[in-house]
Amino acid sequence: MFINILLIVLGFAMLKYGAEFLVDGSSSIARKFRIPSIVIGLTIVSIGTSMPELMVSASSAMSGHPELALGNVVGSNLANMLLILGICAMIAPLPFQRHTAHVDSPIMLFVTILVFIFCNYFGGKCITRIEGIVLLLFTAGYIIYNIFEARKSIQSDNESNEEFNAIKAIALVVLGIVLLKYGGDFVCDNAVAIASKLGVSEKLIGITIVSVATSLPELVTSLTATRKGDVDIAIGNILGSNIFNICLIIGAAAAISPMSYALSYNLDFYILIASSAILCIFPFIKKRYEMTRIQGLLFFICYLGYIAISIFRG
Repeated sequence: MFINILLIVLGFAMLKYGAEFLVDGSSSIARKFRIPSIVIGLTIVSIGTSMPELMVSASSAMSGHPELALGNVVGSNLANMLLILGICAMIAPLPFQRHTAHVDSPIMLFVTILVFIFCNYFGGKCITRIEGIVLLLFTAGYIIYNIFEARKSIQSDNESNEEFNAIKAIALVVLGIVLLKYGGDFVCDNAVAIASKLGVSEKLIGITIVSVATSLPELVTSLTATRKGDVDIAIGNILGSNIFNICLIIGAAAAISPMSYALSYNLDFYILIASSAILCIFPFIKKRYEMTRIQGLLFFICYLGYIAISIFRG
């Protein structure tokens, strides 16, 4: 167990530096090409930080552990919204771009409801290969849409006052993603190993330890972006990651092998859908187009309550 703890510490160090590299490289690219930071957060950063979830869920599906794969995604999305956005908003109020409030948040809510419907009303209490392919098509459509938005936002005059090194910026992004991926693996694998030795159930591991561990790249990246003032990257990272977790990760896992669904996950989905709906409402109440510190605290408390309920349910 001592080795497991050492590897967890190493994983956290890799996550820290990986997040620094990814945010710095992505911000540099966004500034140079006049691409809105929110678009970078919704695409490059969110896909990069979703790698741990993708690897864990695909591996779980192939090895015959669909509950771990599905629990990982549901738990990660809840951690992303309630824990990570909650903490970031408590550090500094998070302004929402109009595009984010009107398009990206509703898309996240829609795909979450869609997967819930797939699980409960079609395919015999499982996510079939066809449904997985549908989710993958949604992933492709969302990426194409964001590329189109980025092309519209790029100005013809790309001159910038700051010196730009394309190779360095791309290298930072790639190195950051690699460190986040393997750092997340170290933390996740060894946390699961410790939990298994303590006799924790597979489902509880999936929706708590694994989901939080695989959300660490999003957590560290969003906190780093918030601290550096790149709040658009922080918000885009979370919304994009949740959309890719639902569409890409569940889609890929189901396309590999149909994922059986336990009705005990319905409560987790209800909480996830309610949280997504509340996030859609936040930009239109109190301070418009902003997630306040109070709202961040509310999300954080809700996440603690969710963890307590999960532990009680076992």
